[in-house]
Amino acid sequence: MTNTPTKQEIQSKNDNVPGAMPSEQKKNNRNDRKRNKRGDSKNLERDSDWQERVVQIRRVSKTVKGGKKMSFRAIVVVGNEKGQVGVGVGKAGDVIGAVRKGVSDGKKNLVRVPLTPNNSIPTLSLGSDGAANVLIRPAAPGTGVIAGGSIRTVLELAGIKNVLAKRLGSKTPLNNARAAMVALSQLRTHKSVSRERGISLEQLYS
Repeated sequence: MTNTPTKQEIQSKNDNVPGAMPSEQKKNNRNDRKRNKRGDSKNLERDSDWQERVVQIRRVSKTVKGGKKMSFRAIVVVGNEKGQVGVGVGKAGDVIGAVRKGVSDGKKNLVRVPLTPNNSIPTLSLGSDGAANVLIRPAAPGTGVIAGGSIRTVLELAGIKNVLAKRLGSKTPLNNARAAMVALSQLRTHKSVSRERGISLEQLYS
């Protein structure tokens, strides 16, 4: 008579096979994979080059039927110091929520700034928003960022290291920051201008 293997013997043989894994080990491996994926996403968020700076936090009120509703308004500048910058405004009942909303709003309104090899801007630019006017002028290497208030924050987070800026008109931080954004959005390189006009760079400089 032939000896037929029992169920217990078959399970023991499968357990001894080097490629087979018990159910508990499979569950542990799945949990480890999930943790690794979560950790990788967190590391990507931490390793991102985006920087946030709060320009102003004010307590504002809104008159409603029952009285006044108090909240906080935060002006935040977001940039990666590589030619991208944005200005956002957030309102919430607490400061942390207002800053969080300002950061998300700033990332929705990003402006790409053309930078020269000397980390300056290619040409002079003038921007206005409301009663605020901002003049931005390129500078020689080693000059630094000659600006003040919210304009300085916008220029630094854009990655500009040699520039001259002057505030003309209103002193409001939000209007000045938006005027600086308008001035940076109007910048164009000499190559793009020559391409649009259909002439060479030599003709453009002559």
